[in-house]
Amino acid sequence: MADPTPIDTPCIAVCAIDPRCGLCIGCGRTMQEIGRWGGMTRDERLAIMATLEERRRAAGLPDDPFQDDVGDDPDATR
Repeated sequence: MADPTPIDTPCIAVCAIDPRCGLCIGCGRTMQEIGRWGGMTRDERLAIMATLEERRRAAGLPDDPFQDDVGDDPDATR
């Protein structure tokens, strides 16, 4: 019988890898981490999740990947 316990995940369904740093702009994980996630132990997942905020900050990823990123450019599409 399958374990009904949900898997801990930082995924927020904003899935795109930033080519500058190799991290997902939504969750801050690498492609390798995303691919292995379901096979990791809960402790492995929690250890990675504990690093994501600092990792995202160090990579210059936005705190809020949903934020309006077009700034003051009047010609930008909103």
